[in-house]
Amino acid sequence: MRPDLSELVGSRICHDLISPIGAIGNGVELLALTDGDTAAEMDLISESVANANARIRYFRIAYGAANADQFVSRAEVLSVLAAIARSGRFTYSWQVDEDQPRQIVRAVFLTLQCLESALPMGGSIHISQNSDRWTLSAEGRRVNVDEKLWRSLLASDASYSHSAAQVQFALLPDALAAFGRQLSVDFGENRITARF
Repeated sequence: MRPDLSELVGSRICHDLISPIGAIGNGVELLALTDGDTAAEMDLISESVANANARIRYFRIAYGAANADQFVSRAEVLSVLAAIARSGRFTYSWQVDEDQPRQIVRAVFLTLQCLESALPMGGSIHISQNSDRWTLSAEGRRVNVDEKLWRSLLASDASYSHSAAQVQFALLPDALAAFGRQLSVDFGENRITARF
C-alpha cells in the first residue's frame, strides 16, 4: 500500500524545522540565564530564525501547490538558495537568467533534495537550463546512492515504501509529469547529473 504522501511531507517539514526552532528555544533559555553581554545568544537566535525561515521558503516551493500560471522570480530562487546554503553543507549555482514557472522550480527543488540525499558529506550543485532542458549537476567528496530508492524514482515504482526523509522521491515523478517531463540520471564516482 502506498503511504500517505501528505503525512510524509508533514513529517519531513517537522523534522527539518525541529533543529532551528530548538536552537531558538535554547538561545532564549540562555538569554534568561545571562547577565550582561548577550551577543552570542542573540547571534544563535538570529541564525536559527534565518535557518527556519529559509527552510520554510524552500518547502513552500517544493511541497506547495503549483499552478501552471504561477511564476517564481529569479531573485526569489537566488534568495532561497543563498539562505539554505548559509545553514547547510551545500552550495548552489543557479545558472538560469529568467523567472520560471512555479511547476518547474518545484521540480528543480525536489530534484535538489534527491541529489542532496546522495551526498552525505555535502557538496556543490549547479543548475542550468539550455532551451527547455534542465541539468542539475551535483559534486561531492563522496556519493552514496541507494540503488533501490533511485530505481523507485526512475522507474516510478509505486510499490517502494518511502520514508519521510525520502518523500521528495515519491513526489518528483508527478511534479515532472505535470509539464510532460521524465528524469534521467547519470551516476559517477563524485558526481550525479540529473536532467529533465
